[in-house]
Amino acid sequence: MSDEKSNLHPRNLHRQAYDFDDLIIEVPELKHYVFENKFGAKTINFSISKAVKLLNKALLQKFYHIKDWDIPDANLCPPIPGRADYVHYLVDLLAEDLGEIPKNKNVKLIDIGVGANMVYPIIASQSYQWQVLGTDINEASLENAQKILNANPELSNLVQLKKQTNPDFIFKNIIQVEDKFTLTMCNPPFHKSEEEAIKGNSRKTKNLNKNKTPKVNFNFGGQQSELWCDGGELAFVTKMITESKTFSQQVLWFTCLISKKEHLPKLLENLKKISVIDVKVIDMAQGQKISRILAWTFIPKNERKSWTN
Repeated sequence: MSDEKSNLHPRNLHRQAYDFDDLIIEVPELKHYVFENKFGAKTINFSISKAVKLLNKALLQKFYHIKDWDIPDANLCPPIPGRADYVHYLVDLLAEDLGEIPKNKNVKLIDIGVGANMVYPIIASQSYQWQVLGTDINEASLENAQKILNANPELSNLVQLKKQTNPDFIFKNIIQVEDKFTLTMCNPPFHKSEEEAIKGNSRKTKNLNKNKTPKVNFNFGGQQSELWCDGGELAFVTKMITESKTFSQQVLWFTCLISKKEHLPKLLENLKKISVIDVKVIDMAQGQKISRILAWTFIPKNERKSWTN
């Protein structure tokens, strides 16, 4: 039986099973959390946030050459392979228009909700040399992201951070009159409330621990702005679609992760109302669940090549 994770993108560096011996060399502290499961394979307990954080640190160091990566315990600790997939599928989206994989500084990406972890900008800049602007409404998250930048000068050449000062806006205040961006990306808060987020986390923890009773806490980390907002995912992405019309000639492709498939019909209806030229729904496996990228553009196909020149 192959250990390859065939549901991940072909260019994803994490398709093979984790080599914990190698990863422990990168981050020795990880060894305290590694054990052999009933199949004799080395693993960690993914419901323990410290173990996941150390795994992430080792992966970012080994595959993306990132030093001194860390996040506060309160912040979201994302799975690196799934995050990488989003970036690789964005590359494919551009390659359809360009006829080649864009791997240069001419690609400018906005990461809406960069968080404290900086994972999307790290992968996009280190894998494809893209320029990335990371935005967030949370000051503490941006301060931690800046620490990561300060510790990794090669990142600072390609990645910048900007605070969204008005939580009611997504692109407003961020995209200025003179700006042009190739792409936007976002992993939106998909819960409608703290209570819903706690229930979702409990289910996730129970799935990992099987028959154990989960504690009601955020083993996976995550602050309010990362996990929930009024109206949840549907309201957030609807607002994003509405705002995108204002910046229709300043962004080539707007994109967003959609975790709940039942939201797609309403979102596609909203896109039709604002007269977008092209819409794509890209299916993507992320761990145990299927997610998808919703992408839309107002730019005619024959004009798209110029956006990365």
